[in-house]
This record gives sequence, C-alpha cells and structure tokens, in this order.
Amino acid sequence: MQEENQNQLNIELSEEVAQGTYSNLAIITHSPSEFVVDFVRVVPGVPKAQVKSRIILTPDHAKRLMKALQENIQKYESIYGPIQIQGGFEPMNPSPFGPPKGQA
Repeated sequence: MQEENQNQLNIELSEEVAQGTYSNLAIITHSPSEFVVDFVRVVPGVPKAQVKSRIILTPDHAKRLMKALQENIQKYESIYGPIQIQGGFEPMNPSPFGPPKGQA
C-alpha cells in the first residue's frame, strides 16, 4: 500500500486556471528539442490577435499529447458523431508575412 501512494501524483488546480482560457487558433513551432504551442484568440473584425497561453513540450510529450487527443476525439465522435470542420481543413495563415514554421 505504501508503494501505491509513492506512485500517485497530487495535481492542484487553482480557481483561476480552472476557469480556462478560450482559444480558437493554435500555432505550433518546433526545434530539435522542443515543441511550442501558442494558443491564440482571434476575434472577427479585429486585425490583432493575442496569444493567450504558450505551452512548451518535449518531443516525447508532444507525441503523447497528440495520441491522447486522437484517442479522446475518437471517443467523442463515437458518442456525438463526427466533428465537422467548417470549410474543410486548410492551415490558417494568421500573419500577412507568411505562415509560421508549423501550425494547427
């Protein structure tokens, strides 16, 4: 029983973080050692968008996140039906100077 408690992770969620942050665009860039995911809120009619959160991941954790998202999307769609992407899937270009190195 003592060994079980040593392997448990106690995760704390503050009230501020629990409220969440809305994002409708994610821009992903990477280097050989890390992936950077910028979560952006784009408001129609407003020419400037703000990065609301930046998450930096190791390549290993980025791949784990991708697999976890794929698994959860499959579960969601098995209950609620396929998620329809409006206008099909085309990478968005939020910058007039060209696309970032990677994006989603």
